[in-house]
Amino acid sequence: MRSPATDRTVGVLLPRDLPADRILPYARRAEESGFGAVWVVEDLGFRGGIAQAAAVLASTDRVRVGIGLLPAGARNVAFAALEIASLAQLFPGRVDVAVGHGMPHWMRSVGQWPRSPLTFLREYVDALRALLRGEPMQRRGQYVHLDGVQLDPSALPDVVPDILAGVRGPKSLALSGEVADGTVLAEPVAPEYARAALGHISAARPHRLVAYNIASVDADPLAALAAARPGLEWIGEPDWHAHITPLPFADELAALRAGCASREEFVRRMPDDWVARLAVAGTPAQARDRLDGLRAAGVTDTVLAPVGPDPLKALDSLASVLDA
Repeated sequence: MRSPATDRTVGVLLPRDLPADRILPYARRAEESGFGAVWVVEDLGFRGGIAQAAAVLASTDRVRVGIGLLPAGARNVAFAALEIASLAQLFPGRVDVAVGHGMPHWMRSVGQWPRSPLTFLREYVDALRALLRGEPMQRRGQYVHLDGVQLDPSALPDVVPDILAGVRGPKSLALSGEVADGTVLAEPVAPEYARAALGHISAARPHRLVAYNIASVDADPLAALAAARPGLEWIGEPDWHAHITPLPFADELAALRAGCASREEFVRRMPDDWVARLAVAGTPAQARDRLDGLRAAGVTDTVLAPVGPDPLKALDSLASVLDA
C-alpha cells in the first residue's frame, strides 16, 4: 500500500474504551490514512497512557504519539522520567507528553489531590524536563523531593519530547505558558475558547496549542451533527465552564442545562447550530472550514475524537478532512 502524505497538524484520539484487539489496527489505520498523530488518554478505570503509547509506537512507523494526559499525582516524577525517556529513546521524535492536575474527583478518590495543584504542577514539570535533559536534581520543593537524582547517560534520549500541560483554568493556563512547551485543551474547543486560553497562556516563547474536539464527518450534514451530539452531553457540567464562557450563547447553554433533568435531555435539546460550534462536524468541506477556523485562532494541533459504533469506519470519514 502506498503511504499517503501526512497532515502533521491533525491527529486522532484513540477511544479509551476501544476493545483491546482493535487498538493496534486503529493506530495503523490512522497512520495509513495520513493523520499526523494518535493521542492516547489515561482516564481512571480505563487503560494506562504509557503502555498504550508504547504499543502504538511499536506498531506504527511514522505517526507521532501523544499522551494526553498523565496526572502528576499518579507517578513520582523520577519514575515518570524513566518511562518517558525510554519511549523517547526507542522512538525518537515521535513522542509528545502532556501532564496535568488530573480530574479532581478522580485524584481525590485515590488520595492524590494536593492542597496546591498549581505549585505541584510547576514543580513537577520543571523537574521532569530537567531529568529528561540529564541534569542532576537536588530539589526539596513543597511536593517534589529529589536528592541527587539523575538519569544515566545510557538512558537519555537524543530528542527530548515536548512536555505539555493539560489544563483549563486561567491560573493553570498561565502556569502552562510559563513552564510548558505547549497546552492541551480538552474538548470542546471552539475558536473563542482557543483565543481566550491563549490570552491566559501568554507564553514568551514558542508554545503549542493542542485542541481536542468531538468529530463527525458525513455527506449529510444533519447526520454528522446527530452523530456528534452524544459526545457533548458533559459540557453543561461545572468542570466545562471555562470552555463555554467565551461563547456568545454561554448564558443560554447554562439555562438549558439548568432546565434539563439529565445530560441526555440536555444534549438532545441542544440546537444544531450549537453542536456545529462545539464539534468538528458536518460535510468534509464544513469540517475543513472548522479546522481552518481553529488554526486561525491559534490552534497548532487538532485532535479529532471519533464518534459512533465503529471507530475504524469513523477514521475513514474523518480522513476526508485532511489537507493531504
